Amino acid sequence: MMSQLQTSFQRIDKSKIFQSFVIAVIIVSALTVGAHTYSLHPTVELALYWMDIGITAFFLIELVIRFIASKGIKNFFSKGWNIFDTIIVLGSLYPAAGSTMLIARLLRIFRVLRLVSMIPELRLLVNSLLKAIPQMGYIALLMFVIFYIYAAMGSMMFADINPVLWQDVSISMLTLFRIATFEDWTDIMYETMAVYELSWVYYLTFIFLTAFVFLNMMVGAILEVMGEEHRNAREELADNDSLPATQGQVNELKTQIAELKVLLEKRPRSV
Repeated sequence: MMSQLQTSFQRIDKSKIFQSFVIAVIIVSALTVGAHTYSLHPTVELALYWMDIGITAFFLIELVIRFIASKGIKNFFSKGWNIFDTIIVLGSLYPAAGSTMLIARLLRIFRVLRLVSMIPELRLLVNSLLKAIPQMGYIALLMFVIFYIYAAMGSMMFADINPVLWQDVSISMLTLFRIATFEDWTDIMYETMAVYELSWVYYLTFIFLTAFVFLNMMVGAILEVMGEEHRNAREELADNDSLPATQGQVNELKTQIAELKVLLEKRPRSV
C-alpha cells in the first residue's frame, strides 16, 4: 500500500502539469504579498487573507507529496533545495497575529524564492553563483586591499581640500565606493584637480582597476563555474550511449581488437 502511494506521489511530483501549477501558485503568492502593501477594501483584504491560508496549505501539501515521493528522510534532506523549501514552507506557517504580523509577512515574502527551487535554469544559476563565491572572495579581498591603499592615499592628499569626503580612511573608502559606481565622480576629481593638477591619475587608475579589471575578473569566475555546471547538467541528462568514449575505453577496445586478431591468426585454416 505504501509502495503504491509512493509511486503515485512520484508520478505526481514529476508531472510537468503539477510543477507548472506549483509555479503558478508561487507567482500568485508573490502577488498577494505585494497587494498587502496597498490600501485595499476590507472585502479584498479578507479575500487575500483566506487566499493566503489556502496557498500556505497548498505549499504544505506539496511538500508532503515530495517527502513521501522521496526514498526516505535521509534522501529527501540530502538535497539542499529540499531543505530550503522546508524552511520556507514551515516559516510561512508562523502565526500572523499581534506583534508578529510584520515577521509573518516578511517570512511569506521569501516564498517567492521557491521559484528558484522549482525552475532548473534558476537552480543552475544559483548553484553557479554559490560555487563561484570562494573565487569571488579572493577577488573581493584583493579589491579591499586596493580600496584601502587608495583610501589612505586619498586621505593623506585630499583631507585638507574636502574633509567631508577624505577626512579619514573609512570615509575615504566610502568616497571611493561612490567613485567606483560613477556617482558624480567627476565633481570630486575636478575639486582636487584645482589644487593638484595631476590628481586625475589617481582617479583614472583606481577606476581602471576596480570598474574594469576586478569586475571582469568576477564575471569571468562566475562564467567559468557556470560553464562547468552546464556541462555537468548535460552529462546527467544524457544517456550513457550518447556520451563520448574516454581515452581509456578507446585503448581497452583497441587491446580487445588486437587480441581478437591474434586468436584469428592462430586458428587453423580449413583446406
